[in-house]
Amino acid sequence: MLDRLRHPLVAVAAAMALTVPFLGLFVARGFHLNPEPPGANITPTVAVLAGGAAILGAAFLLAWAAETAEKDVPTAFAIAVLAVLAVAPEYAVDALYAWQAGSGQSGSASLAIANMTGANRILIGLGWSGIALFTIYRAKRADDEAVEHRSGFLTDVVTLDHDLALEIVFLLAATAFAFLIPLGGTIGIADTIVLVGLYVVYIGIIVRGDVEEHEENVGVPAYFQSYSKTPRIAVVLLLFAFSGALIYIAVHPFATGLEELGTSLGVPEFFMIQWLAPLASESPELIVVAYLVNKARSTAGFNALISSKLNQWTLLIGTLAVVYSIAAGHIGGLPIDEKQVAEIWITAAQSLFALGILSNFEISVREAVVLFVLFISQVVIEVGLILALGESAATDPSITVLYAYTVVYTVLGLALFVRHRESLRELLGRTVTNAREAAGGSGQPERAD
Repeated sequence: MLDRLRHPLVAVAAAMALTVPFLGLFVARGFHLNPEPPGANITPTVAVLAGGAAILGAAFLLAWAAETAEKDVPTAFAIAVLAVLAVAPEYAVDALYAWQAGSGQSGSASLAIANMTGANRILIGLGWSGIALFTIYRAKRADDEAVEHRSGFLTDVVTLDHDLALEIVFLLAATAFAFLIPLGGTIGIADTIVLVGLYVVYIGIIVRGDVEEHEENVGVPAYFQSYSKTPRIAVVLLLFAFSGALIYIAVHPFATGLEELGTSLGVPEFFMIQWLAPLASESPELIVVAYLVNKARSTAGFNALISSKLNQWTLLIGTLAVVYSIAAGHIGGLPIDEKQVAEIWITAAQSLFALGILSNFEISVREAVVLFVLFISQVVIEVGLILALGESAATDPSITVLYAYTVVYTVLGLALFVRHRESLRELLGRTVTNAREAAGGSGQPERAD
């Protein structure tokens, strides 16, 4: 009996069971918090519980699909697919605001940019720092080859696989371009061409990579990998399709429920749009990464985080102008106001600082704490200004705060790149080698000493 309960399919069934309340309450009733007829209302609390459970179950299915796929495709490509599916809800939220802006709805352009920048900063400020700290904490209880314990105060580090050089360099290129976006006054089609082009080139390189000898899996992925090729691929596609679609539709009622609960508690609208809703939409990927780290797959976890940031920083921004133009009926760009200029620059600066940290293929406890504290302190200061002055009166001092943090992030980031200049050469060298190999050239990737 005990052996039957340990069967991998029991875990799959348990994950599926988590999605049942959402499917019953929301799919059957059209995804509304307050569906007709009257008397069948679903409260925000129920929406949060059912939607959250569905996201949790789907996140596990998504992670198992990605791990199973590693037997047939390059790991980086499997992780990239996982990242795209995990952040699909964020695409949906921002596309909605961009569509409303293109349709002439006042204020929607600012909401789209606020939501996008909030999601990107959460991914680094909470995601990268939190997963690094969790990885090091977990290593105290179980061995993890990616964690190196060093003497000194907060000096333990998570070491990254040097094969992540490609993702880091492409994210650095997108970050450098992001600093230029506000100069045009809009997020336009030219930005779409550059940013989406970067991501297409990145995918073109990784999809041509070899299928690596991956580490031995256990549990659900090992069970599915034991299938013959055709059934195995069918299972992977089914899990990707089901979990991706469920995450896409579950996050909206989950986030809406959180927003309604926040409103009832007096939480400012700005806070909900820029931070609460993106936090809800980022939850699937954070769950997936925590799962990977808990299996001592820290490299895969950070690969997923970096890949998520890369596709948000390229595809997400790049598609805003497309959606806006379709809704407007002509080619145009999402307008950027003064506050959103500052939001984009601080987001780019935070990305620069985070990449500076990873440029030597490691992140220490100290660096993770600094990344977290800078993020949290800026959010707390801005929310404090809104609560004290009101949203309108807080705009000018908020912009000043954003510019101040932009300077801090940029200075720290550039200092780290100077400090890690030898590693930067390796980053660039590995990326060039990978690009040449993908194009059919010769050359072997450089190996770390």
